[in-house]
Amino acid sequence: MSENATYFHNKLITWYLDNKRDLPWRHTTDPYRIWLSEIILQQTRVAQGLPYYQKFVEAYPTVQTLASATEESVLKLWQGLGYYSRARNMLIASKFVANELNGVFPDNYTDLKKLKGVGDYTASAIASICYGEPAAVVDGNVYRVLSRVFGIDTPINSSEGIKEFKSLAQVLIDSKRPGAYNQAVMEFGARHCTPKNPACSTCIFKLKCEALRTNRVSELPVKLKKSKVRKRYFNYIVVQSEDGRTLLQQRHGKGIWQHLYEFPLVETQGIVSDNELQQSRSYETIVSQLTNDSETMLSSAVVQYNDVPIQHKLSHQHLYTTFWILKTDSLGKKGILFEKVKDFPVSVLISNFLDSFQWATLENNRQ
Repeated sequence: MSENATYFHNKLITWYLDNKRDLPWRHTTDPYRIWLSEIILQQTRVAQGLPYYQKFVEAYPTVQTLASATEESVLKLWQGLGYYSRARNMLIASKFVANELNGVFPDNYTDLKKLKGVGDYTASAIASICYGEPAAVVDGNVYRVLSRVFGIDTPINSSEGIKEFKSLAQVLIDSKRPGAYNQAVMEFGARHCTPKNPACSTCIFKLKCEALRTNRVSELPVKLKKSKVRKRYFNYIVVQSEDGRTLLQQRHGKGIWQHLYEFPLVETQGIVSDNELQQSRSYETIVSQLTNDSETMLSSAVVQYNDVPIQHKLSHQHLYTTFWILKTDSLGKKGILFEKVKDFPVSVLISNFLDSFQWATLENNRQ
């Protein structure tokens, strides 16, 4: 394998040096910035992640400045990127590095993996790029390249496949240029050996690729079928008061969007009418909390905002969401001013609604 490994990594690195994208984290070996970029790019395309990286570097140029940030401010800056546990783990890890390690990142794969939110892939990337440790990265791009070039049909999301591909990647890495190799194989998978319509006719491995030789490019890599997607039906009650306020609540527990803010939520078993919504116990609880305050009176019945539920797809669940407008005369101090709502970290689903919704007081509506 040593001869094949040398051929493989030399070909890749040569291609990479000629074709690599000019990205800001490729101009540094600062472990903080490499770590930041890798956390952001987990399950995120470069085009989407780049502006977030730039925003974080500007807001938090060092691990110490990030460590001093509040969770709410970090989640707000992360808003729209999804998989919010990455942001929460990132903040926890930054505090550990800043406070327990005197602001100095671990300089090896083993210790890097001990940081919150850092797994095999991220630890390998940082260790190789920043410290020259020959730790091979394995992500979706790498699985695709290796499975096709070497004709491996072991499922990539099986315990056997994870071990097999990691072992092969470790054999193939250039021990003298591990950082360049790791970036090369990821870049090649992202830009050339793509999931659909890979550029096989101009591929640097077209004479060696087993998938191309056996006409199996579209079949590799193999992935075990995912578990059944869960459907959920969300009904957000958007309270709109005459004194220019609304209600937000923070999500808790270990479900989706932990610690983000949202409007009062009624989750139902399916799509409901206004009458069915108002008969639900959760809706009655929301209304009773409003009307128990002697200063608050409902000004009208709840009104459906979007005619067709908004479908929002997450990794293991699909959300079907309807926004309902409920007008009141006053919310007082328990309400949030309309103009302050966008200061809170929210999900993309809520953010998109806020971008389209025109706040107006009841008094304006009456004129």
